[in-house]
Amino acid sequence: MKRPFVFLLLLAMSLGFTSCEDVIEVDPPTEEPRLIIDALIRVDNTEQFTEARVFITLTSSFFESPTPVSVDQITMLNVDNPGSSGPDSGVLNEVAPGVYSKFFTTAEISQDRWLLQVNYQGDIYVAFAEFVPSVPIDGVEQGDGSIFDEDDTEVIVTFTDEEQRNDFYLFDFDFGNFLATEDEFYQGQTFQFSYFYDEELEVGEQAEISILGIDQEFFNYMTTLIEQSEGDFGPFETPVVTVRGNFINATDIDNDGTFNNVGDPNNFALGYFAIAEEYKTTFVVE
Repeated sequence: MKRPFVFLLLLAMSLGFTSCEDVIEVDPPTEEPRLIIDALIRVDNTEQFTEARVFITLTSSFFESPTPVSVDQITMLNVDNPGSSGPDSGVLNEVAPGVYSKFFTTAEISQDRWLLQVNYQGDIYVAFAEFVPSVPIDGVEQGDGSIFDEDDTEVIVTFTDEEQRNDFYLFDFDFGNFLATEDEFYQGQTFQFSYFYDEELEVGEQAEISILGIDQEFFNYMTTLIEQSEGDFGPFETPVVTVRGNFINATDIDNDGTFNNVGDPNNFALGYFAIAEEYKTTFVVE
């Protein structure tokens, strides 16, 4: 006779606990969609031509990844020598959704100052860049160290800094892994450091490692971007700042690069325009 009483008591307790659970609705942050312009132009001075390849996406809802978007026009022009090309010769062509491309001679793109202009829904977004030199990679080898996980893959990179310049570098370790560094403590010296892939790489898997020359402004931008991307931000823990690049909103531009009738400063695009000399090598996991 006690079992039904026990059952009813447990049922009542269960219902009591259930009734105490409140449904919490969280409104994620909302913001007007913004263009993201990924315009890092990589220059290999051993090649006759360089591809200017630009990726355009649009920010979407808080829980979704940016989506490719087509724009009205993208133009890349030589600001210091505007008469060197015709009015349409700098127009990039859309080769895939949100991907725009045009080839320039490497000799041309490695000099002067360049303007990238993106026209989208009545707004004009512009940024300026000029070629920044880099240095070759002396060598890469696999190490056997780890930081947090025994499955970490260590790669040891060696390069020699240029003594006559104050250099900033961006290393691209493939798979979306980047590292920004400056030569303040190794100027003109051969420098060696370790980088750890936090994902497990299979034996025989290849990674293309690049060193790119960048200026201080792009170095600051990438440092902030890398710090935020490594913060393991969950859906309720967003970065505290928007990583602003070098694009501004302008409605009219003179050939000398000065602005007339500057557009809405709050309606800016994210991303960066840079022209970087690149040296690269292939790393094979042992």
